[in-house]
Amino acid sequence: TSSAEVKENRNVGNLEERSIVTGDRQPFCYTDIPRGGTSGLKRKRPLEGNNGHLCKLQLIYKKLSWSVTPKNALVQLNELKPGLQYKMVSQTGPVHAPVFSISVEVNGLTFEGKGPTKKKAKMKAAELALKSFVQFPNASQAHFAMGNLSNPSTDFTSDQADFPDTLFKEFEPSAHSDNYPCYRPSENELISSAYRHGRLLRHTLDLMVQAKQNKHKMAALADCEKNPVVLLNELRPGLRYICLSEAVERQHIKSFVMAVRVDGETFEGSGRSKKLAKAQAAQTALQALFNIRLAPEGKKSHTNRCPHLPQEFADSVFQLVTEKFRELTDSCTSLHARHKVLAGIVMTRGLDIRQAQVIALSTGTKCINGEYISDQGLVVNDCHAEIVVRRAFIRFLYSQLELLLSKQREDWEQSIFIRHKEAGYRLRENILFHMYISTSPCGDARLNSPYEITSHLHSGKHIVKKFHGHLRTKIESGEGTVPVRGHSAVQTWDGVMQGEQLVTMSCTDKIARWNVLGIQGSLLSYFIEPIYLHSFIVGSLHHTGHFSRTVSHRVQHIGQLPVSYKQNQPLFSGLSSTESRQPGKSPCFSVNWTAGDTGLEVINTTTGKKKDSGSSSRLCKLTLFTRWAKLYDKLSMQVPSHGEMPVMYCKAKLAAGTYQTVKQQLFKSLQEAGLGTWIKKPPEQGHFLLPV
Repeated sequence: TSSAEVKENRNVGNLEERSIVTGDRQPFCYTDIPRGGTSGLKRKRPLEGNNGHLCKLQLIYKKLSWSVTPKNALVQLNELKPGLQYKMVSQTGPVHAPVFSISVEVNGLTFEGKGPTKKKAKMKAAELALKSFVQFPNASQAHFAMGNLSNPSTDFTSDQADFPDTLFKEFEPSAHSDNYPCYRPSENELISSAYRHGRLLRHTLDLMVQAKQNKHKMAALADCEKNPVVLLNELRPGLRYICLSEAVERQHIKSFVMAVRVDGETFEGSGRSKKLAKAQAAQTALQALFNIRLAPEGKKSHTNRCPHLPQEFADSVFQLVTEKFRELTDSCTSLHARHKVLAGIVMTRGLDIRQAQVIALSTGTKCINGEYISDQGLVVNDCHAEIVVRRAFIRFLYSQLELLLSKQREDWEQSIFIRHKEAGYRLRENILFHMYISTSPCGDARLNSPYEITSHLHSGKHIVKKFHGHLRTKIESGEGTVPVRGHSAVQTWDGVMQGEQLVTMSCTDKIARWNVLGIQGSLLSYFIEPIYLHSFIVGSLHHTGHFSRTVSHRVQHIGQLPVSYKQNQPLFSGLSSTESRQPGKSPCFSVNWTAGDTGLEVINTTTGKKKDSGSSSRLCKLTLFTRWAKLYDKLSMQVPSHGEMPVMYCKAKLAAGTYQTVKQQLFKSLQEAGLGTWIKKPPEQGHFLLPV
């Protein structure tokens, strides 16, 4: 006989004096073993019963040609992922002491190992790949894949960054115990191999019924106790989580923010530990992608979640805004149609997109030059698209209130406002407003948003990105923001006139303010309840989880608010396909439109006035103040008495008592949180009177 046949026969002979341990831990011996404990090759008993399973077992063992040496990481990885290709990356170091680098790709991730020889480098790459399996949260599948049935519930979602080398020992059979009567230490390697191939044997032989039952029990247990991380990994295997933020809050309590990328979208979660943050990120992904909501485990904080708007609805809002803008710019020059940032507000009845209506549009990215500020309320200071569209929206609210002054019943029914049962007016039921912005608003939402998350999720580096959240101000006549400085919270008129830069708060901070005070402003709060945006849709450079934190969660410790005011928690969404950004410098103009207007108005962002005529804009303070005064005269009998109508702009705003109280409460909350002081414009800007 050939040497190969001799070796095969010897292996088979060794197998005949071993036992296979079944799932119920009772040995099944198919040869005689001497009572004295010495081993020897005995005459085989005739096969009886079991439908010839023993014969099948012997044939399978022959085909496997099992080795008596322990399996290294390279072999184990090849069993789990056959056909992997190892690539030579580089060779460095001197000739007498080279360092080889070899990589292997597993589950879409690349693992690189280094060593003094190619073999050791290859082994190191395999070890790193194997460790990646246990870093993923699907513990049961990892154990079954490795052939280990003894500990399927190991927690692989630990905050521990590095796993010890002893991890691989969990996949080896345990030391000699009473559970294995037929086991001898000299047979460790063979039983180790057999144990790791238990999955194959269970499907081939009917000798491990109890093990199968245990497996089903564990699967059922996993179904009823699955956390979001486990469930998400079963739906999308091979996910990797990264730590975006690790902050210390009050009383030295840590807070973590974890992120995971699924199907091209990034989802976040936060918590007191990385494990809780991962679970929250997974829950957000499950709800957004699969509409799966798991029952909460204990009490969870709802203020840290980032609720997502349905993707189809978000895309529809984007389409409505862009189509309306194209319609309005068809008659304009190509220059005025050009923009860096486009913003729009859409009104819906519930989330029924069929009844959606675009009610305000704007473009723009710059602010007024300090030398052009007005003490007569004739200019628009901030021409960023998000701010201009809000002013256009306020014009829409005035037009809706003016419908109530009509004597025609049809006009009353057309208005979005109805009489409040106590006093004043409120929105009709189910009226919602959604803001679309073509890119993240300037400030912290854009500056500290982890856009590079795609590349980081596929790298082996552990990333900790500190969450800042500080207030920021815009640059005069330019783009970008800087952190608020420690100077006075109020700018001076003479300082600005002498060349001091005019400071304007960032769009991110203003949106955060709207989420507490409402988008209607102080003057309209005389007549109506606060109005909050239901959702934000961002086209590019967005990260919805971070956006949510900057505009909502920074003020979560504001405290108790008066009736009708709240800490708004809007929905957030990106687009299924990122909007292309127009190249080139930002134009020095801003356009605006409100439902009912015949066309666009173009504002020179440097002067804050109309570009063509140089006259005041329909969005300036004086124009809106005049419309407010007319409503005050007509609606004074239908709203709570505010006394005699103020004729000075700043006094009219200060007379909105509840609104001003909430505003000061907001500013104090931001300051106590260490996020900076809200900077105010020179007070002289509001010292103008109503025209006679």
